[in-house]
Amino acid sequence: MKAVVVGAGSWGTAFACLLRDNGHDVTLAARDPEQVAAMAETRLNPQYVHLADLRDIAATTIVGAPVKEADVVVVAVPSRVFGEVVAGLPGSAPVLSLTKGLDPTTGERLSTLVRGRPVAILSGPNMADEIVRGLPAAAVIASDDLALGVRLQVAIHSTTFRVYVNEDVIGVELCAAAKNVIALAAGGADGLGLGDNGKAALVSRGLAEMRRLAEVAGARPDTFAGLAGMGDLIVTCWAPTGRNRRAGELIARGSSPAEAATEIGMVVEGLTTAPVLRDLSRRLDIELPITEGVCAVLEGVPLTELLAQLMRREPTTE
Repeated sequence: MKAVVVGAGSWGTAFACLLRDNGHDVTLAARDPEQVAAMAETRLNPQYVHLADLRDIAATTIVGAPVKEADVVVVAVPSRVFGEVVAGLPGSAPVLSLTKGLDPTTGERLSTLVRGRPVAILSGPNMADEIVRGLPAAAVIASDDLALGVRLQVAIHSTTFRVYVNEDVIGVELCAAAKNVIALAAGGADGLGLGDNGKAALVSRGLAEMRRLAEVAGARPDTFAGLAGMGDLIVTCWAPTGRNRRAGELIARGSSPAEAATEIGMVVEGLTTAPVLRDLSRRLDIELPITEGVCAVLEGVPLTELLAQLMRREPTTE
């Protein structure tokens, strides 16, 4: 299979390596010509994943990538530019999206921005640094085109990266977006030193929020007990290297959202997704108190005040 991976951040780079290791012809495309030159010269991508070995992976700019000749175009760019990137792709090859978020302009799921070509979404508990180290992981591929999902499953599945097919596109995409917002809150709990009991309660209620939102949007309940839901939520909220968890921790310790993002040095999707998810929930008339609280903190409300508000909420059934 000829694959072009658009986006040479940590996950795009790790996924390019995964495809290469499965015997595919892989091109890794980045926006920054200096990054492309460095990858081509050193066969490394130290800015994002310093352990990734890029031998046998072609490096190029997005403009120069052989997209027309590709069998699949893997898109791993920030949600804020996803629509622009997919709209500019030539040819008609299927798109496999690795981006976890919502379109900040329209509030739509990202797969709905892909037009004129088939689209699939890959999601799950996939920390890039562990993928490049060859540690075991699993993911789901969701698509309205079942044949495409199965074809990609066969192409990507390996002894270290297990792939399942899931036809619940809505559920997988909303889980992928919402878990980053909950991870910001989980990081805040770490930053305040609230302990494992408090953090586990927060994450459990966050999963309930994710399920409540996506069910109203037409998703399947069992998606939230799987890799795209609970699996991805667990690793995002607990992994020390998780960007969203780390950002929440830094904010709890006094950093502004902008300062936290600068210190992390990579895109923190939860910061973009939180207000979009909140606005979507309001349009659907769904109560998401943790998401609302995260947005309030990002807008300047002290985290300790938010915690008190959440704990004072009226008790109810689970």
